Amino acid sequence: MSALTVVSLDAARGRVPLLARLSYDGEDPYVVEVTFFDGPAVLACWHFDRQMLAEGLHRPVGEGDVTFSPCGTAGADELRVALRGPGAEGQGNAVLFVAARALAGFLEQTYAVTGAGEEFLDLDRLLDEFLAR
Repeated sequence: MSALTVVSLDAARGRVPLLARLSYDGEDPYVVEVTFFDGPAVLACWHFDRQMLAEGLHRPVGEGDVTFSPCGTAGADELRVALRGPGAEGQGNAVLFVAARALAGFLEQTYAVTGAGEEFLDLDRLLDEFLAR
């Protein structure tokens, strides 16, 4: 299942809108894949922990390459997503803002597929896939 939403990239010249596709697959129940687009071009694809996204709507979570924190601006509740890329001296870093209502709605749909606490990974199947390569 997937949904499209607009996110805002915090840039030197102000916020820049980007299209984001949020995707969830019950076969990988811990992960929400987010692909960021600028027009038809894919800018980046990140895999986020679903539980961290949900918690980030209410309190700061994460460390290292990815952090989430709630943010309220001008009456619009948002999730602040800070991404640290592989570049030196801040190159590849990004701060994005996602409407909390849109993200919460998407997460509700994911919990309809796989409820909180009902996640399961078939490690035997995963190991068989790795060994087959």
